[in-house]
Amino acid sequence: MKSIILPPHASTLIESTRAIGYTLESAIADIVDNCITASASCAEIFFFPIGDSYIAILDNGYGMNAGELETAMRYGSQNPNDKRAATDLGRFGLGLKTASLSQCRTLTVASKKDGSIEVCRWDIDHVIKTGDWSLIVLETEEEINGIPRIDNLREFESGTLVVWQNLDRLKVGELNFDRSMGRKMDEVRAHLSLVFHRYLSGETGLKKLQIKMNGTPINYSDPFLIRRNTQVMADEELFIEGAKVVVRPYILPHISNLSADEIEELGGKEGLRKSQGFYIYRNKRLLVWGTWFRMMRQSELSKLARIQVDIPNDLDSFWTIDIKKSTAIPPEIVRNNLESIIERMAERSKQTWVFRGKKETNDSVFHIWQRFKGTQGGFFYGINRDHPLVEMFLEAPLQIKRNVEVLLKAIENGIPLNQLYLDLTSEKPFENETEVTANEVESMLKLLLDQMPSVAAKKELLDRLSVSDPFVNYPKIIERYQKGGAI
Repeated sequence: MKSIILPPHASTLIESTRAIGYTLESAIADIVDNCITASASCAEIFFFPIGDSYIAILDNGYGMNAGELETAMRYGSQNPNDKRAATDLGRFGLGLKTASLSQCRTLTVASKKDGSIEVCRWDIDHVIKTGDWSLIVLETEEEINGIPRIDNLREFESGTLVVWQNLDRLKVGELNFDRSMGRKMDEVRAHLSLVFHRYLSGETGLKKLQIKMNGTPINYSDPFLIRRNTQVMADEELFIEGAKVVVRPYILPHISNLSADEIEELGGKEGLRKSQGFYIYRNKRLLVWGTWFRMMRQSELSKLARIQVDIPNDLDSFWTIDIKKSTAIPPEIVRNNLESIIERMAERSKQTWVFRGKKETNDSVFHIWQRFKGTQGGFFYGINRDHPLVEMFLEAPLQIKRNVEVLLKAIENGIPLNQLYLDLTSEKPFENETEVTANEVESMLKLLLDQMPSVAAKKELLDRLSVSDPFVNYPKIIERYQKGGAI
């Protein structure tokens, strides 16, 4: 047996790795990963689509010296099986190169450390010409000054500047590159605001990161709307090979209770259904979202359910993290534990849709509608005959009482259930479910009290209305009348 050295052809391999499957937004996100690993507090993205177009990503991290920069520019600079720092968002030692050259033919990296700036460049056309892994090192002041945004790097005490030029992949099929670049960078902005939302928001335990695009800060997009009345279920911890996986389920508020901006933040009306499911984070960086991993089907009644799963980088091989960090598959041990969580989540999400977020937990409250068990195992809804507003009609003369009862039956039997289901599961707001205002409650009270024959009857009515919808929500108004406000 013998062995021979068989290195890959440089030009062929570089051209081949350009087709790994990066999108512009995933490629830029990969570079931002390096900014976070370098402990940067700010990452700035610049794009210039006119003339000698370029995209540049600048950070104020700890920077690299000449040896560290050459290592970073090497293909396969890191063994994916090596133990890494808990904050390291890399794995394969390929991201900087493959992400960058998937979008351009010329990658320049300038890094400042200890007051010195070092610059290296991969130029695909130069590699093809030399036929070897020929990395260009820029040394003269004239060469370095020609790098876009190099003066921005000089302003930092330390940091790294990544510049993409000769943007051939981005220009393919574009008639107006200026306009298309603006559209694509809007998609990048939305992607980064979601993928790095926990860093952008300054979550406890993380170093806050500010990302700017052409000088404008990117706001974070919270997929769980934690600042709203989102239901948060208890954390569950799973242990794999001694490493901890934390699972935190959320149930979002019903869409009718959200503003237009919040709906857009959740993926828009069309994307809300597609955004349900698991949100997998590796070191707090979002990898995969909007999937149930085939453990259940996406449905209208489960689209408010979202499950945050935090995994450490120790478990990359178990989750089959790919080079682009856009794919993760839960191992069997995790899937088995997640199935029970999914069942509970689906039921809670369904309840939020059906009951529209109104928790009827107080049995002493008189509700207009009641839910009854049917004789064949089903259920049906009926108007509560004990509600004071209904009872007043039923105490009328016999003929009026009969007419009212017929009307109530007709209302109960005529509920448009199919259309209600469609409306409830649509993203359009349910406009007749808005809260009754205080002025409306007071007007109803005056009208009802005027019909009472005595002060005693008025007081009795007030006592009953105080525990009835919608008056139960306005105790101060009821209390004012009970104290003799208008009796």
